Amino acid sequence: MAENRIELSKSDRMSVCLRSTFLQGSWNYERMQNGGWVFAMIPAIKKLYTTKEEQAAALKRHLEFFNTHPYVASPILGVTLALEEDRANGAAVEDQAIQGVKVGMMGPLAGVGDPVFWFTARPILGALGASLALTGNLLGPILFFVLWNVIRYAFMWYTQEFGYRVGTEITKDLSGGLLGKITKGASILGMFVLGALVERWVSINFVIPVSTITADSPNYIDWAKLPEGAEGIRQALTQYAAGATLDPTITKVTTLQDNLNSLIPGFVPLLLTLLCMWLLKKNVSPIIIIIALFIVGILGHLVGLL
Repeated sequence: MAENRIELSKSDRMSVCLRSTFLQGSWNYERMQNGGWVFAMIPAIKKLYTTKEEQAAALKRHLEFFNTHPYVASPILGVTLALEEDRANGAAVEDQAIQGVKVGMMGPLAGVGDPVFWFTARPILGALGASLALTGNLLGPILFFVLWNVIRYAFMWYTQEFGYRVGTEITKDLSGGLLGKITKGASILGMFVLGALVERWVSINFVIPVSTITADSPNYIDWAKLPEGAEGIRQALTQYAAGATLDPTITKVTTLQDNLNSLIPGFVPLLLTLLCMWLLKKNVSPIIIIIALFIVGILGHLVGLL
């Protein structure tokens, strides 16, 4: 019996992993990701079942409701492949058992995908790519695209293989607090990265003058004593580079932003970020928040505040 055992090869499992990229390709409101799930399972179904009737029955049982984060569906795929392989080799694996494992895993895993990928990996890689792009470096967007896809494909392949190797035993790991630890760690890292990016990417400048000081400059360019022609221009540039002022008087204007920066740098951008987060928690539409920021910025500039 062992000699006749049907097993999925590495190339079969890799085909499933590559197809799972299109998990949301036929997303629908009735059964969510079931179409993409069946599309990913086709190489395995064709390998495990030889008759059209068996293949049709296998595809039909995977057309049930399924919905989770598209990347963390991979370990569920791995467990399902192991169950289908056991069933094809004569094990008593019922349709309800396969569907029960899928439903039982998709809920807890869905909560892991957002903090790990959307709130941690993508902001970090996006900030790295944007920093390079702002300097005019073409590698910025290329680096983001390459690293993002390498990370997600590596995660999808490793977790699918992990699920395939351990089979239904993976559910014991999930119930043992593994998901909670992953989610907590990813959330902490994501909040740390976002907090560091606030001061860099959120900019508010209050231009209201607080004080204006005019004083005589001890070091200024005396234009009357400069020689004529190119030599005079050279001496003026040399004096200016050495710190000389263009005028005998110095006017120093201190704005409200200068005082804020000397007291608590980045405090106002942090408050604005927290305000936006609070509005999002109150289910305020992001579009409304963006439009409001535009309006406040324009009005603040017109009245001389910003």
